[in-house]
Amino acid sequence: MTTTTYTPRPIDPKTLAQLREADDAGHACQAYQDDEGGAPLRCCLRLSREGEQIALVSYAPLRRWAAETWAKPGAYDEQGPVFIHAQECDGPEGDGAAYPFSRAGALRTLRRYSAEGRIVGGRLLEIPETATEGFDAAFAEAFADPEVALVHVRAVEYGCFHFEVRRPEGR
Repeated sequence: MTTTTYTPRPIDPKTLAQLREADDAGHACQAYQDDEGGAPLRCCLRLSREGEQIALVSYAPLRRWAAETWAKPGAYDEQGPVFIHAQECDGPEGDGAAYPFSRAGALRTLRRYSAEGRIVGGRLLEIPETATEGFDAAFAEAFADPEVALVHVRAVEYGCFHFEVRRPEGR
């Protein structure tokens, strides 16, 4: 098994606790039983399982990061729907040896942001059969630009935020 070079970040537990009360659009969290499974959970970076209690909430990832770093994303401060467990969960399972939601052939956009919270580029990635190598190369390309502070991975089909990767320390 190939280990990822970059660290996909789930939504942090403190933010999840807030989202389980009210989401970033100000709506109360409404839990429901997932009768089918397969929803991409941003709390633990895996697909939901049939019967789990989940919620679809509005999340503003850049806004949350900007609050930590004092960045000013301005118009780039967008929010969108993400799935989370309705109750606290243990976070990502396993050893982080693979990027989440990495189905070969799926299209992802990798949006690059500066330390000020502005988009400084991006690219389309069709996930190859060797997903880890494909993501690693795309992140290496992104972080080769010293202006890039973080990358958001989103699904092309729905524009959904999947996960974030921050510039590795020392790079």
